[in-house]
Amino acid sequence: MQLQEILYGVTIIKLVGSTNRETSALTFDSRQVIPESAFFAVTGTVSDGHKYIEQTIAAGARIVICEVMPEVLNEQVTYIQVENTSVALGIMAANFYGNPSAELKLIGVTGTNGKTTIATLLFKLFRELGYHVGLISTVENQINETVIPATHTTPNPLALNQLLRQMVQAGCVYAFMEVSSHAVVQHRIEGIHFVGGVFSNITHDHLDFHKTFDNYIKAKRAFFDALPKTAFALTNGDDKNGMVMLQNTKASKKSYALKQLADFKARIIENKFSGLNLDIDDTDVFFKLVGSFNAYNLLAVYGTAMLLGEDKLTVLTILSNLTGAEGRFDYVSNAQEIIGIVDYAHTPDAVQNVLSTIQNIRKGTEQVITVIGCGGDRDKTKRPVMAQVACDWSDKVILTSDNPRTEDPQAILNDMEAGVSPTNKRKTLSILDRKEAIRTACHLARKGDIILVAGKGHEKYQEINGVRFHFDDKEILMEQLNSIS
Repeated sequence: MQLQEILYGVTIIKLVGSTNRETSALTFDSRQVIPESAFFAVTGTVSDGHKYIEQTIAAGARIVICEVMPEVLNEQVTYIQVENTSVALGIMAANFYGNPSAELKLIGVTGTNGKTTIATLLFKLFRELGYHVGLISTVENQINETVIPATHTTPNPLALNQLLRQMVQAGCVYAFMEVSSHAVVQHRIEGIHFVGGVFSNITHDHLDFHKTFDNYIKAKRAFFDALPKTAFALTNGDDKNGMVMLQNTKASKKSYALKQLADFKARIIENKFSGLNLDIDDTDVFFKLVGSFNAYNLLAVYGTAMLLGEDKLTVLTILSNLTGAEGRFDYVSNAQEIIGIVDYAHTPDAVQNVLSTIQNIRKGTEQVITVIGCGGDRDKTKRPVMAQVACDWSDKVILTSDNPRTEDPQAILNDMEAGVSPTNKRKTLSILDRKEAIRTACHLARKGDIILVAGKGHEKYQEINGVRFHFDDKEILMEQLNSIS
């Protein structure tokens, strides 16, 4: 493709060389340069792409997009100076792949908790409605029935636009996409056209990246700020920051809620392990999902479907038969009627949501035993809070390892233990080995007890010092439950 076509929409500070040249590929990774490719010198959190400009030219790059011009210029190379290479990458990636998002009805879902469930339910719903549909989520990416493994909640601009182009080629009409706060700040969705945005909630998370909660809120809100006036913005009216998200948006403002007046309203009639009975817009429906947090997720999906012009009763009928995303309140039981629940909850609010749901459903005589850890190389401030929440809402707690990554697992556990009050110490154990922690929980359980294994959900690995070892919470939980005689 001609460089001048790919540059459409990019604000250029300085241009050296010709734009009348073919571009074979775009990359921001110096190791992936091929002859006649364009290299983006992105300033990342780990390294600065400007350091690799000469290396990429030697490898065949003939176009360099940068924020700072090199002191020595190569006459065979076209240099384009921009204010932000990440922004330019997003716009040029969209142009390179023919702006596929404009050929789809793309809905972005953002928030701390619920993104995966909402996006997955929307994907399943619209498949059942008869559409060709794409999904971009934390668990997996999907194009109709074809599953593509996910590496990030929101892919980088090149991978994202390539994926969207594949969706268009597969005949997809709709696509549902999780939009992380990292993706907004790092401009991964620059150049992407959305017809709608959905906000689930916002709670304590990712402060290792955003530094302050205010910055985190601003990152989420920026997604809605960028929506066009032709789009809709659907927010959770019960979240205290729900309406903040829509303050500056040009999109049509809509809301859903269980407690407040809203465009889409629901009331929980009954909540039990077999599912939720809800009154949604004066229609009584039983759903297979469990918990008040899923009442919000279902309501967000219903509201989105209504805003996209679907039939109310058809949508509710299909939704009543759907299950949620893998690793979200996944539960199993054994012959002793011990219930095991695996959930991705990895923030204080998410842990409390799951445990409060269990407390609301339990009969009162069962023990709730929680196995929980915190990830390494991530927000440290939430570790003691998560331990405190687990202790406050459980009868027994086993603190353990999650994905320590490059951190010392014992140091992470020490951070969590700091949140255990003296009165809660008597019901708390610390077991570094996660498998042993799950085994211990199962052997502590009596008939009818409930075990929550929180933090990893759908993940099939444990990451230790850069190596991913096979580890499946649900697999281990079922194995240990079934070993109890």
